[in-house]
Amino acid sequence: MCGISAFIELSRDGFVDSPLQTKQLKGQMEQSMDSINHRGPDARGRWFGNDYEVGMGHVRLKIIDMTEAGTQPFHDDESDIHAATNGELYDWEQYREELSEVHNFKSNCDCEILIALYKQYGLSFLSHLRGEFAFVLWDAKRKLLIAARDRYGIKPLYYTVVNGRLLVATEMKCFLAYGWKPEWDVRTLRDQSWRVESKTFFRGVHRILAGHYLIVRNSESEGQKPYWDHDYPDKFTREVRTEEEMIQGVRDRILDAVRVRCRADVPVGITLSGGLDSSTVAGMVAHLIKEGTKLGSNSDPTPSTMKCFTVQFDETSGVDESPIAKRTAEMLGVDFHPVKVDETALAQRFEDAIWYSETPLPDVNGAARLALAEAVHASGIKVVLTGEGCDEQFAGYPSFRVDYLSEVDHSWPASDFYPSEREEALVKAIQDAAKGEFGERSTKIPAAIKRQLKNIATAGPMERVGDLPFSKWTDIYEPELPEARLVEGLNGIVREAMQKKWHPLHTGEYLSTKLFMAQFILRCIGDNMDMVSQVESRCPLIDHHVTEYANGLPPSLKLKYNPAEKTWREKNILREAAKPFITEEIYNRVKKPFLGPRRFLAGGPLHQVLTRLVNKKNVESLGFVDWDLAQDAMDKSFSTDDSFAFRRILCIAQFIVLGQRFGVRTAASHPN
Repeated sequence: MCGISAFIELSRDGFVDSPLQTKQLKGQMEQSMDSINHRGPDARGRWFGNDYEVGMGHVRLKIIDMTEAGTQPFHDDESDIHAATNGELYDWEQYREELSEVHNFKSNCDCEILIALYKQYGLSFLSHLRGEFAFVLWDAKRKLLIAARDRYGIKPLYYTVVNGRLLVATEMKCFLAYGWKPEWDVRTLRDQSWRVESKTFFRGVHRILAGHYLIVRNSESEGQKPYWDHDYPDKFTREVRTEEEMIQGVRDRILDAVRVRCRADVPVGITLSGGLDSSTVAGMVAHLIKEGTKLGSNSDPTPSTMKCFTVQFDETSGVDESPIAKRTAEMLGVDFHPVKVDETALAQRFEDAIWYSETPLPDVNGAARLALAEAVHASGIKVVLTGEGCDEQFAGYPSFRVDYLSEVDHSWPASDFYPSEREEALVKAIQDAAKGEFGERSTKIPAAIKRQLKNIATAGPMERVGDLPFSKWTDIYEPELPEARLVEGLNGIVREAMQKKWHPLHTGEYLSTKLFMAQFILRCIGDNMDMVSQVESRCPLIDHHVTEYANGLPPSLKLKYNPAEKTWREKNILREAAKPFITEEIYNRVKKPFLGPRRFLAGGPLHQVLTRLVNKKNVESLGFVDWDLAQDAMDKSFSTDDSFAFRRILCIAQFIVLGQRFGVRTAASHPN
């Protein structure tokens, strides 16, 4: 719901000791907040410590507590603890009551509980946080700075060092105001490690990983540490719960996650596609309204006032789900708002989408999400509930079929079928997963890497999303395969669990959540896009109470295969849990990924934008992309059905936009 810009001096030489330096630093803080003002135009606050060794700036979008008392940063009475938070923290009213003796609350804002929880529990306060959040907290007595991010990476948070000063901000563009000169990190681009590790494609810039916190103590950084991670049961442990009990367990937890996210002092809406996930959220919200739950500031207890927003692509695109969404809306009796997004709309927003997401993803969905958020804002809605996260937790992607079939599910043996049937299904699943939605699996992966990944099908395509045609000089980085960096970037305990404890389906879910969802989905069609139009997106399906329960379910209840009909039923247990709240059509519909159109005509609006961007001068200005290969991909993108060439061109164009808007100098042909 907000944006953060903070700093801490890492050396005494950087301390401010003159009025001129003070004025300059304050000006830099204001400029950095200007760059993210779209995230919080309702209020602005800033705070500086003694000698300006530390500072926090905050731009606010008012969601809970519309008064000025909710302006951040927040402080305790002793002026020892200071905090700036982006996002929403749930169960805050309960904590206010419990911790009123620890902290003198000055607002009715949910985020003020952060200071009270820290004072009560110390660093363990992180385990008490529930929601979508990122924050910076300064303990003046201990000279301790903590910067942390929610368990999934819904809210962004980056850091870098400029002139001896550690900068922490919601978006990387904030760093420009402090004198940051961005450079491409060609090594991380070549081995794709920016997709899996804390490093970004900009040299020296890191993201705080999902479920991690950064510690700086006495002006010395101690690096990132995890406070939460996914875990799964031992694959040989027999499940003793009944299927009905587990279905109800999923239903209860999602209902609770949806319920807490209906709370706001402003209007709340729903994003609705033709898929199971968003339909589940919409159906549960309508059910809760009938039971008396208040949806945001709307006091009308009828679903007819609940606004649902749906992207409406051209009928000829093959990806328009608005007719299905409309039928769901009619069944629920809600206010349906289709948002027309044609090629012109996509082309107009293509460059802004990459500037605000700061993450290249070879798709046009980011532009579509920008258009959707604009329509939501125009309707007076400041909060939307969305459906992200179910594919990763309930086995929704086709590659999960290979991972599921690669080992028997000992936890639920009643689900097994004849070896011949399993083998036939596995062969077909491998063929279907040979090419993913975004890239091909490498045939050059060393055997040791394959073994560490349990040879799962999920890793390859996702690790190679938007593979670039690199210049020849970048071959100096060739020995580092993306899959190797993926494996070696994992926690050693996680690698051990993959080898000995988890079923391969759970390994696939883990990697999908950590790699594709956190680094791409939540940036390109989530918070970064919505906040451009001052819309806060909330994700009930990736509430950690839901996740921890879902992760403990047998693989065979997530994915079901019918040997007689040779058909799959993905997200099976979610379907059963959601059945009372969705249409029969949604209940029986085969999973289709939310992808934008992939075929456009030469000479059309998007072709014109890409032609303007992907020319020899712009490609060579990057320094790491081969122009001849880029030109070949452009030729194929609009004259053939080569979807991978099209995605390659989208990715090249996105890097060109980033290079231009960030002012990145051309990459030099020397080792990093």
